[in-house]
Amino acid sequence: MKAVAYRTPGPIDRPDALIDLDLPAPQPGPRDLLVRVRAISVNPVDAKVRASAQPAADLPGGARVLGWDAVGTVEAVGAQAQGFAVGDRVWYAGAIQRPGANSELHAVDARIVSHAPARLSDAQAAALPLTAITAWELLFDRLGVPLTPQRDGGQGQRLLIVGGAGGVGSILIQLARRLTGLQVIATASRAETRDWCLQLGAHSVIDHRQPLADALKAAGLDGVDLVASLTHTDKHYPQIVQALHPQGKLALIDDPTTLDAMPLKSKALSLHWEFMFARPLYDTPDVAEQGRLLAEVARLADAGEIQSTVTEHFGTINAANLKKAHAFVEGGAARGKGVLEGFGA
Repeated sequence: MKAVAYRTPGPIDRPDALIDLDLPAPQPGPRDLLVRVRAISVNPVDAKVRASAQPAADLPGGARVLGWDAVGTVEAVGAQAQGFAVGDRVWYAGAIQRPGANSELHAVDARIVSHAPARLSDAQAAALPLTAITAWELLFDRLGVPLTPQRDGGQGQRLLIVGGAGGVGSILIQLARRLTGLQVIATASRAETRDWCLQLGAHSVIDHRQPLADALKAAGLDGVDLVASLTHTDKHYPQIVQALHPQGKLALIDDPTTLDAMPLKSKALSLHWEFMFARPLYDTPDVAEQGRLLAEVARLADAGEIQSTVTEHFGTINAANLKKAHAFVEGGAARGKGVLEGFGA
């Protein structure tokens, strides 16, 4: 099968940062689906792994295949996999400890998969799985906002999303607006990203180039109850602590070099880390929650309640185009998500 991988970690501008390979097709396990991949997207985790992680010596061809967003068609169903049949169109984010989906065929645990939304094209759907899982878990599992039939969880509270125009922020804004009663404030620094956040449903947008607490006050807001810090947490941390109301909650997804929890004490603030790979990495008893939440996101997409976050299409799936997509992610100014589609002739 065709695949895109890397053999040596390093910067994206190296000629061999990503390479086209012909690898053996994966052999799915009893709980797996074998999926023919039709579209993928690129996330910051792809760039982080490619830049720093040495591939294991026993990998086929000595290379690691990245990619943790996929839309495709089921080609085979493991004996213990349930709810799927050959020919089903599915979407998922996969597991970081297994080979990624930048390949024509991919084996994935059926429990973290759902049927893809019919209303979205392959490319549109590929933009969503990893970020939707991250945003959902952050909002409902880490920050603990109630998910109620009336969609009024968090009524009377404010959620600040730091980095609202990125991949996770773009779907988090939508989920918070459609499924909760929260007042949603996003941060953005450019006219196009501000407009993007407002289009997706943010009640208001503040400029994260300014001190966050001051920007909130300038917007007539005396603080927030919840913060989703999606980027540059180390830079914004003192301002986040200042902006949070007593007994507020902070959830983050990025990788600050250090994080001193002591400033949280006087306000009795709580700290939560979201890592969407934790469930499949540790095979937690509730790992199937990821498949169930993706099914709900698919239902919301088919109902027209949420939109795809794709903003860039980099063409077919090959090393040259994936290098462009990695550079897009690493540039730090990405709006929404970049996708690739098909392996060509």
